[in-house]
Amino acid sequence: MNSVSRIRPAIAGRGWSEILPVLPLHLEQLIAAQPNHILARLEEIRLRRDRPLLLRAGGQDFFLHPDGQADDLPDNPYLISGEDLERVIQNISGSSFYALEEELRNGYITLPGGHRVGLTGRAVLEDGRVKTLKYLSGLNIRVSREVKGAAAALLPRLLDQVAGNIHHTVLFSPPCCGKTTLLRDLARLASNGAPQLNYPGRTVGLVDERSEIAGCYRGVPQMDVGVRTDVLDGCPKAQGMMMLLRSMSPEIIVTDEIGKMEDVSALEEVFNAGVRIIVTIHASSLRELNNRPALKYLLQLNTIQRFVQLGRSQGAGTVEKIIYGHESILRR
Repeated sequence: MNSVSRIRPAIAGRGWSEILPVLPLHLEQLIAAQPNHILARLEEIRLRRDRPLLLRAGGQDFFLHPDGQADDLPDNPYLISGEDLERVIQNISGSSFYALEEELRNGYITLPGGHRVGLTGRAVLEDGRVKTLKYLSGLNIRVSREVKGAAAALLPRLLDQVAGNIHHTVLFSPPCCGKTTLLRDLARLASNGAPQLNYPGRTVGLVDERSEIAGCYRGVPQMDVGVRTDVLDGCPKAQGMMMLLRSMSPEIIVTDEIGKMEDVSALEEVFNAGVRIIVTIHASSLRELNNRPALKYLLQLNTIQRFVQLGRSQGAGTVEKIIYGHESILRR
């Protein structure tokens, strides 16, 4: 089944305008001056030291010149300085770099609204594990967009009409294909219900480890994830699923980027409790899903009923294919 749904770009206003204040004023002004066809589709702002300022919008790269002109070629671009990077970190951290040590260990910082700042630089190790980053060399600011209705066309394909609930569902794709945006809207629809589909709203437990799905600020969701949704913000996925299962009586558990064996073990507990799941996984193909040990074990549990493959053939969030049941993947 092809092109069941496509995430439509949000109007310019919310996403990029929330991000710009963390930038130095001259960069904020450069980006804010861009035409609407770029800002409305803005996905990433790339800041690499001594290299061009780059915007990614609608799958295209735009290099910004010092005069504000956007070009697809890096001819005479604005070059990011070390001072630019330092100013962004100061703005994010309130001038306390050490306050970000936990986030730096993970390689990203989540901003209010669910926007994520990825970081690169020199890794500082402790006992063989990353303790923090120093000598920062690059930042990738990813715009989080709330697109209500993005999953409306997909929802009927995921409903278990007999049980009046959602089928166990996995969304998978490479990065930047709209998984989190689609997952957020599925959580909203699963929580609110869809009377036209004879589907009542269900109690949803959302584990938002990176604060990207609900975009919580001081624990309160800034994005609409549904009236019956309880959000556990900033908590590791495996632990969070167990906490919700024991304390909040969810009928559906939603979380992002499953990949570790501990995540899959927690999902197994969720299955055994009779709770439905909607999760995302980074994978570019069915073969890749089946080749990763933890995910192969997940498939062998014979529980997942819908696999939704996302892509960008018609823009971010295109549903390229829906596979019904685990056996289809195992045969492939």
